[in-house]
Parts: sequence; structure tokens; C-alpha cells
Amino acid sequence: MRLATVRTESGTRAVRLEGDRLVDLGRPDLGVLLAEADWERTAATTGMRTYPVADADFAPLVPNPSKVLCVGHNYTNHIQEMGRDLPAFPTLFPKFADTLIGANDPLVKPPETERLDWEVELALVVGRQVRRASTAEAAAAIAGFTVMNDISVRDWQFRTIEWTQGKIWDSSTPVGPYLVTPDELPGGVRPQVNVRTVVDGIVMQDDDTATLLFDPVALVEYVSTVITLRPGDLIATGTPAGVGQARDPQVFLTPGSTVTAAIEGIGACTNVVIGSSCGAAVRPRGRR
Repeated sequence: MRLATVRTESGTRAVRLEGDRLVDLGRPDLGVLLAEADWERTAATTGMRTYPVADADFAPLVPNPSKVLCVGHNYTNHIQEMGRDLPAFPTLFPKFADTLIGANDPLVKPPETERLDWEVELALVVGRQVRRASTAEAAAAIAGFTVMNDISVRDWQFRTIEWTQGKIWDSSTPVGPYLVTPDELPGGVRPQVNVRTVVDGIVMQDDDTATLLFDPVALVEYVSTVITLRPGDLIATGTPAGVGQARDPQVFLTPGSTVTAAIEGIGACTNVVIGSSCGAAVRPRGRR
């Protein structure tokens, strides 16, 4: 299945993709749907009202997750380009619901930075509550996968040895457009798919999730040891080589840039960068 949250005239709605239509699942968003014990049955069978895909205004996939956790340094080539050793354990940092925007929303460049960078990431979506999950429990807890562009404010990220302040800027992180269930992806809960970033028509990142050091199941096991994972929570699995910070010369996003973060079999987030004077890319409740 392919599920999403879209904005409509009456607010956000959880939907299922069927051909060129989106079927309304009778829930306001995917977070609400995933909190239900029988969400898979509901997602597969519910729905009469439909909307055309061509007119879809995608909201953040899960508008209000209880937590968003990201993994740094999880592709070998990206670790090497950043001049670091391979980690023995996952490197974790948080994001928050206020950082998330829709898959095609404008991306506002904060006036405080000149180093706005891209990071395509496979993100897993939690579908059931787990704590200290076994391997089997971790696999069963993965509802599906989506695309995240972990936009980074590099000059703030590297002000200190702790990254969070460069990762949590308001309305900075595209996520979506779809949650794709594991049965639709090669490798299932350990997908083996291409990830790619294109900026203004130039391929900047191009890799395969098969090269992840810590796969999605291992990450659910690890993170759930530390904290309870709840339905709708997101875990971004890291980015491959090709970020602007590591290039020579360095390259960063500027107003007018178009950045596309795409993952094979899942979809793409395509966002136009605008200046702060154009207005904030907040998460509207209805259609714009």
C-alpha cells in the first residue's frame, strides 16, 4: 500500500493511493490512523470519497509524530567524505514536528545561514508501540518507509560538537509524499533501493540503501532500547556521500534552487528554495 496525508479544503486527510485517485480513509492524518491497532485493515478496506492525485497537496506524512530521530554517519562513503571513522554504534539526534513540511512545499532559507545543505534519507515509519524490541518485534513494528530530506544548516550545526542546532530549524524538513509498506519494496523491512539527490538538474547524491551500516530493523532495536517508539514516529536512516558541505568547492542551496530527494520505489520530495522575505513555509491546515 501507499498511504499519505493530504491537505483539503476541510483540513488534512489520511488517504490511500489507488491508480490516479487518493481514497479518503476517514481519518484526519496518518498519525491518527497508525495509532489504531487494526490500521492495516482500515487502510486496505476503508474509503469512498476520493481525490485526484494530480491535485494532491501533500502535508507532512505524519504531521505530529511524538518523536523524529535521525541517524548520522550511516553510509560508508559519507563517513569517509566527512573525514570520520566508522562508528561502532548509531549516532542519533532528534528533530521535532515543527521542522516537518510537505513533500512539495517551498523550503524557506533562513536569513541566519549561508550554508543550507541537502541530505536525502530513507525514513522508516513506526506502526506499533515497542520498547526494547527483539529483532522480530522490531521488524514487525515497521509500518513502511518514506523519503526525508534532512536539510541541514551547516554553519549552526558545526558551532559546537553537538549537531542538533543545525538540524531542527522550523519548517525545514520535507517528508513524504507516501508511506510505502515493506511488501512493495525489494528487501522488505531492509529495503535495497537507490537514493538520490538532484539540485537544479545536477545529481549530487546517488547510492543504495544496501550499503547502510545499521539497517532499519537494527535501528528500531537500538532506539527502542533507549526510548519507547510509538505509532507514527519517524527514524531517518542517514545520508550517503555528496552533501554540499563536503564538496570542493562547497555548494549550498540558495533562493531559486530546486532540490529533489528521491528514493526508488517510494517517491520524491521536490522543493523550491525561497528567501525568508517570501514568507514562512509553515504547515497550513487547509489547501493553500
